[in-house]
Amino acid sequence: MTGEKDADKLVSVVISCYNSEHTIRKVVELTLEAFRGLPGYDCEFVLVNDCSPDGTFEVIRQLCEEYPCVHGITLMRNFGQHNGLMCAMRHAKGDFVLGMDDDLQTHPSQIPLIVHKMEEGHDLVYGCYRESKNGAVKRFTSWLNKVTSNKLLGRPKHIRASNFWMITRQLKDQVVQYTNYNPNVDALFTRMTNDVANVVIEHHEREYGSSGYTLRKLVRLWLAYFNYTVVPLRAVSAFGVFTAVFGILAAMVTLVRKLVDPSLLVGWASIVCLLLVFFGITLFALGIIGEYVGNIVLSVNSTPQYIVREKVNL
Repeated sequence: MTGEKDADKLVSVVISCYNSEHTIRKVVELTLEAFRGLPGYDCEFVLVNDCSPDGTFEVIRQLCEEYPCVHGITLMRNFGQHNGLMCAMRHAKGDFVLGMDDDLQTHPSQIPLIVHKMEEGHDLVYGCYRESKNGAVKRFTSWLNKVTSNKLLGRPKHIRASNFWMITRQLKDQVVQYTNYNPNVDALFTRMTNDVANVVIEHHEREYGSSGYTLRKLVRLWLAYFNYTVVPLRAVSAFGVFTAVFGILAAMVTLVRKLVDPSLLVGWASIVCLLLVFFGITLFALGIIGEYVGNIVLSVNSTPQYIVREKVNL
């Protein structure tokens, strides 16, 4: 009706929770406080308990009873953070979707900065940290993910991804159509839009516990990029052609030298070294191919992205 106040835009806050019984309540309450200072916006929460061994889901259940805007889901086993986010996004009803962590490192006080940047009309906004509070291993893997995503996925070099992001409902509706067992939401975002922006935010210290990402989980997350690109296969093919040409030229040079100087001795040590190098390259190439084949097999076998055990307030 003309003159009537426009309805508030709904932002769905999606969080994959693991070992967060001591922090998730504070995350929710501080986020609610942040949205009270954002006129024209309202929020809901979709909290997915990724089969956490502590009392995370009991806290989520209590929050659902206290706040009608909080919705809880628990999974039947630990599927991983990105699988939990996919589950949460499928239940999100908002005009926008805001992804953040459960440990207060992606602090709710920074939400207005992301929202205001989103108002410029972007499909996706990442909050990039002025200074990371993560440890050395996590900072290295973050750098590796940045380089990998830039090279393999074609992400613009000036864009920095993080766990603090906001997307439109239109982009979310496309992302949730992906059903592969091993998703990576950042890779999916990159495949579907190039209208991406950064806004500088503060990264906060973890208030309780330590990161649930072991080195094994970080490697598995990095390998998920292989689901979205054939660049490694093409790189291995190109390197194979290069080494084959190099081998042919080296053989011709050796033959000419032997014809010119029949007394020239053939070096067994150099042959062994070359064999070790080329067999190592071959095994590396087979490993990359095996990663692709393994992903295909698990997808064909309908390995589930996640399995819901229980929903609360949904």
